[in-house]
Amino acid sequence: MNLAETGTRTATSPTQALPLAAAPGIEAWHVASPVVPMIALAFTFEGGAAQDAEGKAGTAQMMARLLDEGAGDLDSDAFQEALAARAIELSFHTGPDSIGGSLKTLTKHADEAIRLLTLALAEPRFDPPAIERVRAQMIAGLRYQQNDPGVLASRRYFREAFPGHAYGRPSAGTIETLSAITRDDLVAMHRAVIGRGGLKVAAVGAFDEAAITGMIARAFGDLPEAGPLKPVPPTAINELGRRIVVDLDVPQSVIRFGLPGVAWRDPDFIPAYVLNHILGGGAFTSRLFQEVREKRGLAYSVGTSLTSHRAVAMTWGYTATKNERVVEALDVIGEEIHRLITDGPSDEELEKAKDYLTGSYALGFDTSTKIANQLVQIAFEGLGMDYIARRNDLVASVTQADIRRAGARTLGDGRMLVVAAGRPTGL
Repeated sequence: MNLAETGTRTATSPTQALPLAAAPGIEAWHVASPVVPMIALAFTFEGGAAQDAEGKAGTAQMMARLLDEGAGDLDSDAFQEALAARAIELSFHTGPDSIGGSLKTLTKHADEAIRLLTLALAEPRFDPPAIERVRAQMIAGLRYQQNDPGVLASRRYFREAFPGHAYGRPSAGTIETLSAITRDDLVAMHRAVIGRGGLKVAAVGAFDEAAITGMIARAFGDLPEAGPLKPVPPTAINELGRRIVVDLDVPQSVIRFGLPGVAWRDPDFIPAYVLNHILGGGAFTSRLFQEVREKRGLAYSVGTSLTSHRAVAMTWGYTATKNERVVEALDVIGEEIHRLITDGPSDEELEKAKDYLTGSYALGFDTSTKIANQLVQIAFEGLGMDYIARRNDLVASVTQADIRRAGARTLGDGRMLVVAAGRPTGL
């Protein structure tokens, strides 16, 4: 199957969106893959944890977790038994800007799988016993994480980076906010988010266009238009240059750090992506891995990634080291960032990064589920149906000038917001 030629028709037809006359507002992509008798479906609704009301953080995540806890005439036990009886895998997840889900089933069970998905999306019961069970599970998870330095560092980072903004609130909520969520809050969140408008769907499986069109229409076509979403205002990282300590009695500190970034939809994203690979995205070849771990033994792992949300983008980094070596590790990280700002990467580094990123791209499409998830993410970001065909050419064409431009936007003057959870010496 040539992924550059996949689309809503067949694996050998030009890539194109599949408008559903029975379900306006849905953008659907289809890859026909007759090799394995199964179907993998991925879908994303606009609006996620950023839609949580003040004082009700965790509402979107709780609502998503309740979608398969009873729907239609099936209570929670009956719904889960119906899934298990045919080995149907159905799950939902929440991000800052989206609520998504996935479905995987054998083709012979497709009708039942689509029936259960339709019920979960259109007729969730939100039974009080299920609400209290999920609430208790989420609170238990938060209590378990109360002394996890990685969780504490991440939460503090986002609170300081985006004060007063939806992105500054924990998507999983707090014990206090989870306790305040009512059934009415969950119903209101469902009405606001779960609807056809802006819905993206990707299907991979042994079906022709007519069959998959019918399945998608049955699963999503009767959903109402989603309610109006709260606007999420653009924001930027606050407190750049500041170093914050979350006091925790542990022998090593967990560190989170961040700088500006560019969105996936931005023309400079691909150059920034290549630059990030050189800085900290390459597992064993990045500058940070070589300088922090290999040469100095300061940390077992260190790295960076680009994070793109609807209202902000950033370069996000992580490491962990002994308390007495935190300042040294941060100094080395800062020095490597400044070296890239002033000198840029070598021509050899740039070519190796591009070779790796183009050569490894196909590994993200080696299963039906991965293909569906990749396609729905590309659709959600609005990158166009031909992005898969264009992506490697975009990476291969990145020049040193592109890297310098992207570096000016992402690395800036090198100032980072740093949060260390532990008892770092001298920070």
